[in-house]
Amino acid sequence: MGRELAYIISSLIKWGIFFGILYLIFTNFGTFLIIVFVLIAVAYYAFYQFKKKFKEQVHNQGFRFTFNSQDFSSNSSSNGGFDFREFEERFRQGGFNQGNFNHGGFNSLSELSEAKDFFGFTSDPTRDEIKRRYKELAKKYHPDINNHGDGLMQKLNHYKDVLLKAFPN
Repeated sequence: MGRELAYIISSLIKWGIFFGILYLIFTNFGTFLIIVFVLIAVAYYAFYQFKKKFKEQVHNQGFRFTFNSQDFSSNSSSNGGFDFREFEERFRQGGFNQGNFNHGGFNSLSELSEAKDFFGFTSDPTRDEIKRRYKELAKKYHPDINNHGDGLMQKLNHYKDVLLKAFPN
């Protein structure tokens, strides 16, 4: 039905243009403008009726997008809903800074919190704070300076990468 309607409208437009040009050639311009205005008004009315009929059809088929306050309640995560408090907590932990939900490539939210704890940060650090604290901890954990081995230094380098990916600014 849609293709037939489009074909009919297309044909009407083509014939309308053809007769409009002929009319312009053989009559005055003012009358032509009145006719064009009437044609535009008729087309607008037909479009309005089509739109109205489409909305009624969608409404009668039962498609409706609605939600209420219970959809966003704090206990809705147990039934598969969205828990805003949980989202807010994860957001504050710095999980969404890279524009994706994989936290810039590190494995989990706990890894970010472990990195912040290892560096001694209680809030979100800046890039300069991370570098400054890294230099302090590198002096403390360097295997040539003390006898801790290189395990702590490897951990320090890994956590530095995690923090720099999570807090690039």
